[in-house]
Amino acid sequence: MFTSLHLLRQRRFLPLFATQLLNAFNDNLYKNAMVLFVVYSVYSSEEAEAQFSAIASGVFILPFFILSALAGQLADMRDKAMIIRWVKFAEIFIMIVGAAGLFLAWQAGMLSSLAIPLMLLALFAMGIHSTFFGPIKYAILPQHLKREEVLAGTGLVEAGTYVAILAGTILAGYIAVQWAAALVIVTAVIGFITSKQVPPAPPFEHGQIVDRHILRASVALVRNTMHQREVFYAILAISFFWTIGAVLFIQFPPLAKNVLFASKEVASLFLVIFSIGVAIGSVAINALLKGDVSARYASVSVIAMGGFVAAFFFVCQAWQADVRVVDLMSVGEFLAQPLAPLVLATLLLIAVGGGMFVVPLYAFLTTKCDPAQAARTVAANNIVNSGAMVGGSLLAGGLSAAGIPIVEQLLLSAAMCLVSAWLGMMLHRAEKLALATA
Repeated sequence: MFTSLHLLRQRRFLPLFATQLLNAFNDNLYKNAMVLFVVYSVYSSEEAEAQFSAIASGVFILPFFILSALAGQLADMRDKAMIIRWVKFAEIFIMIVGAAGLFLAWQAGMLSSLAIPLMLLALFAMGIHSTFFGPIKYAILPQHLKREEVLAGTGLVEAGTYVAILAGTILAGYIAVQWAAALVIVTAVIGFITSKQVPPAPPFEHGQIVDRHILRASVALVRNTMHQREVFYAILAISFFWTIGAVLFIQFPPLAKNVLFASKEVASLFLVIFSIGVAIGSVAINALLKGDVSARYASVSVIAMGGFVAAFFFVCQAWQADVRVVDLMSVGEFLAQPLAPLVLATLLLIAVGGGMFVVPLYAFLTTKCDPAQAARTVAANNIVNSGAMVGGSLLAGGLSAAGIPIVEQLLLSAAMCLVSAWLGMMLHRAEKLALATA
């Protein structure tokens, strides 16, 4: 870890790192401020809360499915630094719309007719923003870093991302919604300023034509990854992992409120613990692999994650049997409960396993393909990921609509980790076969 920190002193890495950090912070400050406000201040039933959480997740993810092919082509065929600057400039106006929605929600003015639609519109626009930024943040790394630095750079980006998620999540739970509205605009402006320092990253091949037919380009993009078994299995493994992630993140706010009887500050604490865990996992796997891009720890990491999800289910069951409260608990009241350390420990370990599983797989996408195709490979991954995550959102929403308690949905997430473990094993086999025939 510490040997990779020298990258933070390099202009070829630091501006991108800072821009991505601010991007993740703003995304999560806005999303969590919106979801926590609606879950805790608008709705009063577990079913409605879970369905709104699922809708918000689906709205954010949908642009990845629709526009990733175009985003990947542009990132490979145009200067990546220039696209970053345009995307971050657009974020300023998106956050103005989102801030208006948050402010109206705070005023309780036209909540259903205007405030919530404005907030969801901005969330959809942020999904578009992230669709175009996402392929670049990974594909630009091999262009600016040495090959032996790519895994370390990917790990730092992931760790920094989750530290930013942590900060955004803490603030979303603790500051008033009107202050969140102002802060998202300020952060977008600072992100645009840092983006102007990212060094140029011109395309490897000039004069390529962008296919603007979204469906045809999406199918072609995904099909082009299938002949590279390592990349293809990495995409499948990442996608199924994020299906699990979508279900878990949808469950967290209503689970905190209705199962653990916790306030929105405690719900924010849960997301913070999760973010810390992913950051720890991101750094730990880099230390274990010593800079080598490999999936050899993938299966065991995600099996451990599934085991801790199951453990979290049993802790929640015990919590419901043991705790009797009238009002939602503050952070202090929650931490005073005997089972609180178990709740936080299982959440942390779920996230550590997830971070150890997914970080090397993202490094596969940019190191095992033609550098000229790197952004399109990441975009193909985003298409499959987003389809899987929309599926996860629909699944979570459907289970809630069918009346299946939130806490019991955790067991499904645990079982799904076994599929991810199998995909990780298939990836490792493809990796060993590639090394044997090289």
